[in-house]
Amino acid sequence: MSIATITDLKPSIHPTAIISNTAVIGDHVSIGPYSYVGDHVHVGAHTTLKAHVVIESYTTIGEHCTVHPYAVIGNDPQSVSYKGEPTKTMIGHHTVIREHATINRGTVQGRGETRVGNHCYLMTSCHIAHDSIVGDYVQFANCATIGGHVVVGDYAILGGLCAVHQFVRIGHHAMISGMAGVKYDVIPYGLLSAEDTKLSGLNLIGLKRRGFSSDEIQSIRRAYNELFDHKEKPFIERLADVKKFYKDSKAVEQLLHFIEEQSDRSLCFPSD
Repeated sequence: MSIATITDLKPSIHPTAIISNTAVIGDHVSIGPYSYVGDHVHVGAHTTLKAHVVIESYTTIGEHCTVHPYAVIGNDPQSVSYKGEPTKTMIGHHTVIREHATINRGTVQGRGETRVGNHCYLMTSCHIAHDSIVGDYVQFANCATIGGHVVVGDYAILGGLCAVHQFVRIGHHAMISGMAGVKYDVIPYGLLSAEDTKLSGLNLIGLKRRGFSSDEIQSIRRAYNELFDHKEKPFIERLADVKKFYKDSKAVEQLLHFIEEQSDRSLCFPSD
């Protein structure tokens, strides 16, 4: 195997691209025609910015990412409170951002940054608003949209044309149907229906694909039934029962932690 020379490691930048003098461009980065990289941007090694990509100031993009044409990352938040403060946008490694996707930076009134994790796949025209946090291995289908301050857990899937209200939490491994309007927190492993925007069960197919064992899935199903089907008891009593009987299940523990965590939005429940 030959050793790469310094020349081999240099980024490939099209002559029509505009790159700020304060931007830091990693090894083997490719920047296509008419792209723009603003002040204090960091682009990790082996990342590709295709034609007409806009990366605004104070954005960090990890290694081995691909950003497709007309995506805009790190632009000003769509908030009337924003006064030009140097807030941040952070994109992890191995993430793909497709055409016309938009990711807005944070606000000083919020987290000060918007964050997208590793191995995410963000399809055409999706939108991630200011101060939101998107975990690892998350998929956004075409035109999926989340408002400001939203938190999306690892491995969650958001269907096409869905819209998530600001401050909502989407639990890990949850599945949001296409065209759903999400107003309330969706539990980990939950499945949200577009028909009535209510919790409609568990994302069982997703759990199997992610390698959850049969025992883990059965524990989650039983805990879900105890929480949402036994309506003869107040919810707080059902919650206490699940904590007592499923204390050895890590998957159920994560579900309970999500439910008990402080939130600005109510919990999404199944239809009556």
